[in-house]
Amino acid sequence: MKPFLIRSLVMLCCLTLSVCGKSQTVGKVLEQENIHSSLMHKDVHYTVYLPPDYDYSLRSYPVVYLLHGFSDDNTGWLQFGEINTYMDKGIADGVLPPMIIIMPNGDSSFYINSYDGKESYEDFFIKEFMPAIEKKYRIKADRRYRGIAGLSMGGYGALIYSLKHPDLFAASAPLSAWVATDDIIKSMPDGAWQLVYGPLFGRDLKGADRITEAWNAYSPLAIVDAKPTEALSKVRYWIDCGDDDGLSEGNCLLHIALMHKKVPHEFRVRDGGHNWTYWRTGITDALKFISESFTQK
Repeated sequence: MKPFLIRSLVMLCCLTLSVCGKSQTVGKVLEQENIHSSLMHKDVHYTVYLPPDYDYSLRSYPVVYLLHGFSDDNTGWLQFGEINTYMDKGIADGVLPPMIIIMPNGDSSFYINSYDGKESYEDFFIKEFMPAIEKKYRIKADRRYRGIAGLSMGGYGALIYSLKHPDLFAASAPLSAWVATDDIIKSMPDGAWQLVYGPLFGRDLKGADRITEAWNAYSPLAIVDAKPTEALSKVRYWIDCGDDDGLSEGNCLLHIALMHKKVPHEFRVRDGGHNWTYWRTGITDALKFISESFTQK
C-alpha cells in the first residue's frame, strides 16, 4: 500500500476514534423544543439534556425535571447553570447515572395555578407536559425513576409538586427555594405584592387579607403543617440554601417543620447567597441525591 494511503487511513481512524470518543462522553442538548398546551392556550418551550449514550442505546432513562427561577426561562439552567457540563462530568466520573434532564419554561407562574383561573401551570405540568414528555423521549415513566429540582421560584415549584403529588416523584431537591411565612406575606411591600404575587394569590390585597385560601393551598409551610408524617415521608427531600440568602429563614423553618413531623430529609446550609455560583456548586450533589432513588440497594 502506498505511504500516502497509509497516512490517510491512519488519520481517518484517529478522526473516527476522536468523534466516537466525544459522542460517548458528551450529552446532547435540545435547546428550544415546544409543546402546545390546551390548558394554557399557547405553546410552551422547554430544553432537554440527553445523556451521552442516548442515540446509541435502546434503553430508557430516569428523568429529572429541573425548574428555573424568576426572570429566567427554560434556557437558564443551560446558559447560566451549565447543566450539560455538570451532567457530562458527573456521568463520566461515575457520580451520576445517565439520565434525562427536562427544563420547562415557567415564565413567572411560580409553577402553580393562579387564584383566578387565568394561569393553569400546575395542571398543564401534571396533566399535559409530563405525560407528553415521557412519551416522546425514552423515559422510565415510573415514580421510582422520576425526580424534580429547581432554584428559587423553581425550588418552590419543586417543593409544591412533590408535596402535592408525592405519588409522582421519588425525590425532590429545592435549591434556595422561595419559602415565605405568613408574616412575610402580610408585611410585603404593596408594589412587590401587586407585581409578582397578587396575580397568583389575589390582587389588591393588604396585610392579613393576603392569607387567602389560595395562599394556604400553595404555602409549603402550610402544606407541611396540614399533612401527616406518613404522607410527607413518601418523597425524599434535599433542601439547600445559602447562609447569606434572604430566603434562608423560610428554608430553615421548613427544615424545622419537617423535623417536628419526623420526616426524614437532608438539609444543607452552605456559604453563599442567592446566585448562580451557589447553584452551580450545589447542583451535582442535588442530582446525586435524587439519583440514589433510581438505584437498587
